[in-house]
Amino acid sequence: MSHPHVLSIEITAAIITVSSTRTKENDTSGKAIEEILKEKNIPVTYYTIVPDRIEKIRDAWFMAMKKANCIIFNGGTGLTHDDCTIEAISPLLEKRIDGFGELFRMKSIQQIGITSMLSRAVAGISNGKAIFCIPGSTPAVTLATTELIVPEIAHLLSHATR
Repeated sequence: MSHPHVLSIEITAAIITVSSTRTKENDTSGKAIEEILKEKNIPVTYYTIVPDRIEKIRDAWFMAMKKANCIIFNGGTGLTHDDCTIEAISPLLEKRIDGFGELFRMKSIQQIGITSMLSRAVAGISNGKAIFCIPGSTPAVTLATTELIVPEIAHLLSHATR
């Protein structure tokens, strides 16, 4: 769908992998996001891996906010005791984009069945920037990035920056 009110905005991205076990060498999800963005000519200006700790996640958020207008967190969105990405980021969102999580779960059901209900994927706006929190599996980040984030990021930022 064409949106005539979409502004010409330079999109820059930050990727933050939340995991206590991943490294730059084995972060297949972060690399998948990076490749998808590069294919769409969206430069990645910040990429880091942080442990599942609220203060570390927020530190990465603050750094990413200085370097990008599309910030994608992957990992730490589940239900285990150490999953805390949502708890770290949700209070920092000025406006939530509830439809993002709803659409992500709707699309995920085709891949993983009703287990998709366990996803706590969220998105929102803060200071005119788009923030996405998605599960850390490579299929999940591929789905979210290719089918939801990339197709709508210019439209979303056009609204967020007005």
